[in-house]
Amino acid sequence: MLDRPVSELSKPRKRLPDQRWQIYPQKPEFAQNLAALTNISPIVSQLLINRGMETPEQVQAFLNPESLVLPSPLEDFPDLAISLELLQNAIASQTKIAICGDYDADGMTSTALLLRSLRTLGAQVDYAIPSRMHEGYGINKRIVEEFHSEGVGLILTVDNGISAFEPVARARELGLAVIITDHHDIPQKLPPANAILNPKLIAESSPYRGVAGVGVAYILAVSLAQQLGETKGLIQPMLALFTLGTIADLAPLTGVNRRWVKRGLQHLPKSNLAGIQALIQVAGVQARGDGTGAQGHRGTGERLTAPSSPSSPSSPSSPSSPTPKSLKPEDIGFRLGPRINAIGRIGNPQTVIELLTTDDMGVALERAMQCEQINASRQLMCEQIEQEAIAYVETEFVASLQQDRVLIVVQPNWHHGVIGIVASRLVERYGVPVFIGTYEDEGHIRGSARSIPEFHVFEALEYCHDLLGKFGGHKAAGGFSLAAENLQMLRSRLIEFANQCLEPQHLKPLLKIDAEVNLNHINQQLYQQLNALHPCGMDNPDPVFWTPNVQVVEQKIVGKGHIKLTIAQTIDNQEYKIKAIAWRWGDYFRLPPRVDVAYKLRENYFNGNTTIELELIGVRLPIQLQQFFASPPTPSSTTFEYNQRQYTCGFYKNGIEAELRIKNSEGKVLAMQPGHIIGLLGTNRQNAKEVDISQPQYDSIIQAALQALLVKS
Repeated sequence: MLDRPVSELSKPRKRLPDQRWQIYPQKPEFAQNLAALTNISPIVSQLLINRGMETPEQVQAFLNPESLVLPSPLEDFPDLAISLELLQNAIASQTKIAICGDYDADGMTSTALLLRSLRTLGAQVDYAIPSRMHEGYGINKRIVEEFHSEGVGLILTVDNGISAFEPVARARELGLAVIITDHHDIPQKLPPANAILNPKLIAESSPYRGVAGVGVAYILAVSLAQQLGETKGLIQPMLALFTLGTIADLAPLTGVNRRWVKRGLQHLPKSNLAGIQALIQVAGVQARGDGTGAQGHRGTGERLTAPSSPSSPSSPSSPSSPTPKSLKPEDIGFRLGPRINAIGRIGNPQTVIELLTTDDMGVALERAMQCEQINASRQLMCEQIEQEAIAYVETEFVASLQQDRVLIVVQPNWHHGVIGIVASRLVERYGVPVFIGTYEDEGHIRGSARSIPEFHVFEALEYCHDLLGKFGGHKAAGGFSLAAENLQMLRSRLIEFANQCLEPQHLKPLLKIDAEVNLNHINQQLYQQLNALHPCGMDNPDPVFWTPNVQVVEQKIVGKGHIKLTIAQTIDNQEYKIKAIAWRWGDYFRLPPRVDVAYKLRENYFNGNTTIELELIGVRLPIQLQQFFASPPTPSSTTFEYNQRQYTCGFYKNGIEAELRIKNSEGKVLAMQPGHIIGLLGTNRQNAKEVDISQPQYDSIIQAALQALLVKS
């Protein structure tokens, strides 16, 4: 039965995800001491240590962000004073103000935030957002000329402008004042604006350093309202828009972002903004008493120029802690945000601006339904382009990815409004930075880039600046345009850059894991303890746990390529089972019978019941099994007893890989290769039948054989 490899006779599933698992070093004694000093659970203490917090003071500031002593933004943003003066003078003289926004969620929430606040403060203000289809990102000369012809005296950019030297220079030539508010990386030459507000220009130690475009807009608007003494009724609507834009733009949830987003998530369900309520209703999002912060702010505002009163944190796991109704970041990241972003990608941004600035619930519901319909179209478009991109990559580039270390995919007839999403999915699939583009016409290409932690997109684009038209972005993502004739040179230059900064080991997606947890410890109490870390997001990720050598009891494909499964672990002769979901893992179906799993914890609400489930984000063969197949033990065969019958088992080279074979006294052999769900059973290859080795009768004997080989080695 040993003539041909199993793979020739069976149809094994595709390989498991090719990931790098980085498990944080555990510090049980240190975690226990820190837990005792701060009145939190040891598991939360270990998670905070993993996130760089090692003193009671750091823990308190994190768990209770309201205790942060904030400097005045006027101290940290050098150009904030001149910005406020320009705006106050424009309001006083009724000079026309024009906002130039962006078509993503950050840019549109920023635009809406400043429109609402400036109008409330008495300004004459309008806005423009460049066409994604015809103009691309950022303020341009056409918009500047149009503002000038309309009598605008002050231009205010939001979420763009830091790289717009020529349009800003043209505005100044025409006598217009310009305030740039942006958060993208700083170019070598700053535009000649009257004032520039960008957190990348302030001290790295500043708590304002990580704000997105909407955060800069929020700071500007609140500071202006405070100077004018007109904060009543303004702060909560602005906080709602800040929260929506910050999470949708994947800004880091640290510093003031954590403080304000924590408040905003509690405020959103009861927001008096018609557009927010309509969006929540149409998306089917429900606020929950999930304990995102017993210490959350209950007031209506905050003086940015004065620190809040410090208060001491309560125990996050205390059952008496209040758990106000709140949204979670994933409600925005996966439900509300995509519906807004879809408009900017393939629709008209005016729809979102009207949604977020109207006070008419009827109009708001109409606009929210438009967001819903366009998002459904966007999903279909993404799926189609993703499949076309994968087919193209598998044909043209997959063999050279290890040498190239970057993927450049350009095809005609793709909608450039959604290729950024496809780029993210290709990064997830192939583990390399992805630059994806489509032809605007025969001579021009426009594209998006998404990255891995070790590759800086904006620096890569600057490295190719002489080959590009417009470009911009930051470490993780960017956008660019180029003449089609430069495509091959761009490919070569990006490969050159990638080979300078990436090593082969970087080309596997990195999975950072917080701690090992057995399934018998996963319960509602553990889940509630983790609420102390919320809101989770960029730079404060959801806790990731792992459990070794679990059994996959059941698995099936659901929806559009998701795996729904039940896993089990036996501890002290007792079996513990839990349900899990693996999003977009259809390619890896079926999973092997025994695996190590990495996951996040999720609550599942069904028929009034709440249960804790796993969201799988990593899976690998158990370490023991990996070691066996990579380097079979010596001796490589042995005998063992199972269910009062004698068997022999061993590892044998078959083709490229080792193969485990188990033989009974009647000469029947069960053969399996690592990572395959299908084995062969028979007395020889010719009459062997394919069997599902995840079935209990086969899995049990395989585990017994592996244990016998382990003991013998």
